[in-house]
Amino acid sequence: MEIPAINLKAIVLAHWLLTVWGSMSYLPSSYAWGNFSVLAVGVWAIAQRDSIDAVLMFLMGMAVTILIDIVHFGIIYPRYPLVAAASFSAGMAILNLLLKPVSCFFVYQMYRERGGDYNINFGFPSVSRNRDAYQSIDQQDESSSPTNSFNQAKDTKPGVRTY
Repeated sequence: MEIPAINLKAIVLAHWLLTVWGSMSYLPSSYAWGNFSVLAVGVWAIAQRDSIDAVLMFLMGMAVTILIDIVHFGIIYPRYPLVAAASFSAGMAILNLLLKPVSCFFVYQMYRERGGDYNINFGFPSVSRNRDAYQSIDQQDESSSPTNSFNQAKDTKPGVRTY
């Protein structure tokens, strides 16, 4: 299954816009500082196209801000009706939170495309005892015999090396 390529610029721009709208009214400044800091790392990932570390730090920052945003909403979200500006701000902040896991998925795909090999495994580590891939040192095959140790052709002169 081919995953469609989404530009990192589009992800950073969408989250920037939703963070600006989400931090307009009622959320504390820690919401804005946390999200804008992660978006600054996203700008770094855009600027250095070959950096694996920048994309990984952006991915980890997005994952951490998911948890931080949930804490913000759990503590700050009011129980009474909001005015129009605060309601719009809360809606955009919630939309930003809902889009973050999808963005994390696409950023992880970009991380893999840039050469990252961070494998996520939630199972227990296992050690296999498959010894089929090993060669025995007791047996020597013809290619490793001492008479042909430098991989020279058989009909060449002794002083001439073949490359």
